[in-house]
Formats: sequence, structure tokens, C-alpha cells
Amino acid sequence: MSMPAEFHEIAKRVNNWGRWGADDEIGTLNLITDEVVREAAATVRTGRRVPLALPLREDGVQTGMIPGRVNPLHAMVQLNQELFGPGTVACSDDAVTMGLQAATHWDALTHVSHSGKIYNGRPATTVTAHGGAEFSGIDKPRHIASRGILLDVARALGKDRLDGGHAVTPEDLEAAEELAGAKVRAGDIVLVRTGQMQVYLAGDKHAYAFPSPGLSVRTPEWFHAHDVAAVANDTLTFEIFPPEIEDLWLPVHALDLVEMGMLQGQNWNLEELSTACGELGSHTFLLSAMPEPFVGATGTPVAPVAIL
Repeated sequence: MSMPAEFHEIAKRVNNWGRWGADDEIGTLNLITDEVVREAAATVRTGRRVPLALPLREDGVQTGMIPGRVNPLHAMVQLNQELFGPGTVACSDDAVTMGLQAATHWDALTHVSHSGKIYNGRPATTVTAHGGAEFSGIDKPRHIASRGILLDVARALGKDRLDGGHAVTPEDLEAAEELAGAKVRAGDIVLVRTGQMQVYLAGDKHAYAFPSPGLSVRTPEWFHAHDVAAVANDTLTFEIFPPEIEDLWLPVHALDLVEMGMLQGQNWNLEELSTACGELGSHTFLLSAMPEPFVGATGTPVAPVAIL
């Protein structure tokens, strides 16, 4: 099934192909300039650090709904082994097999394609079985640190958690801006809290996955207009699931990653951050969210930290 006309109309309005040159591979991360980072550092008031990652564990967030995206399988490959002979220092080593997008992660710009294309108009066939992503792999953005802003949509709408069928709209984002007392600026990394993470933390990963609130197909234009560098939220699918437009699956992924060239983050735990921002009366902070540089990968685990 081809994308509907409505999708292509939005795609034209948010398209960034060529904006930073024909050779560009990092998209909206270009908006994180040295000046943006200096201003981000100035938001630190207390030094309080809030971790935003889920633990990497074998009984983690994945349910099997997405083929191949397995929770971490942890094995010991050395156990107190005296490598250099009896009585020498003994070593223990580990190995892990996991989906790179199993828990808290970034989607690379190559994570999805549509109409045979990835970001900047390159062919989707440049992602191969043996080489991975030739262009725009997750190793290309070498550092991700900027001003973060929490748009606590659930709190802005007077709820602890949004209902499973709630599509987060631009109007919702603006209500969360008002709650934050701060405006989204160019180069910001926007964290959108729905409260859905509460379901997973309570032990029901199936209900966490489906049905889920998430971003509406209307939000990419809002992020584009505000020159946002990246967006992450506290859900498995990022966008509303099941989709708001029948049989149109992952349109927000396609608009954000392919058309706009904007990284997406999923499964970010924003609960402690919501509490901390409420206590301090500030929803902006220095955010460090460095990608693990897996060469050619279409995503990566990340352990982000907000510094308030």
C-alpha cells in the first residue's frame, strides 16, 4: 500500500533534504551548534543528575512483537580465570546479545525508509545485510549533547498518564510548553512525557506496548517549525499505536527520520525527571545522550542523563 496524499503533503513541508548539503548524514543534529551547547550548560543550576535509561535485562521491555528485537542475553565468558597462571590476577568477562533498540535507544536516520528512500534522498538499498547502513548510521553523530526540555504532556493535561488512544498533538505540546514556562528553541532535544512508562514499571510490558499513547502525525510539522534537533519519549513505539490513520503504520517515523532527518528516542524513563523538574520549577537542563558508535547500525542503546 502506497503512502496517502495527506502523508506526501506533510512530507513536502518538513523535508530537509539538501538543507545541510548533499553529503550530510546527521540531519537536524546540525542544529546543535557550539553556541547552543554553551547555552545548554548555563541551564545547570543545582548539578542534580537524573538518569533516563531503563536497565538492560533479560526480562526487559521487548515482548516479541518486533521480530529480532530481543532483550539482552547476558553470559559470562570468563569467571575468575587466572589468565597468566596460578596465583595471578583472575579476570571475569561478559558478553551480550541484544537488539540495539531493545531498551532505551536512539533510532538512526536509517531505521526506516519509505518509497525506496532514506534521509537526504539516498536509496534505501544502501542499507545492506552485511554492511549495515552505508550512510547515516548511528556512528555518524559522534556526540549528542544539548539543551533538553521536558514537555510533560500528561501533567499539562492534568493526568498522571495519558490514555492508550491519545495522540499527542501540537496543541498538547504547546500546553506542555506553558507548564514548563519555557519555549522550545532551535537545537533543543525535546523529551515528551506521556506517563506510559508507568505501565512498564508496574510490571505489565504487554500493556505498555499496546495500546499506547504517542505522537500524532501532526507533530513533525511542529518540530520542523521549531528547528528541534531530536525528540525522545517514554513509549515503545514513539508514535500512537495503533495508528491514528487506519492502515498507515509508522508515518511519524517516516516523516521524522526520512524526510526531516531528525533522530527519535524511545523507552526513555521520564518519571524521575518529571518529579525533579516539578520540584525545581524548571523543565530545561543540560542533556547528555551519547550514542554508542556501532558502525553502520540503525539504532543504539543510550544511557541519557539530564543535569539540572
